[in-house]
Amino acid sequence: MRPYVDEAGCIACGACEAVCPAEPNVYVIEDVAKVEHPEACTGCKACEEACPVSCIEVKE
Repeated sequence: MRPYVDEAGCIACGACEAVCPAEPNVYVIEDVAKVEHPEACTGCKACEEACPVSCIEVKE
């Protein structure tokens, strides 16, 4: 599983980073959420559910 961020819709709120249980954290927040460590993704979809603007999708 891997998370994909629609950077055009991202508001860089940090919700995805806050709920990500992976170690290291999958996300880093800059101007937008960036997928920094896709290999760490557990596929739990917590980030997808936490995103207030629905710009994250976790898929194969």
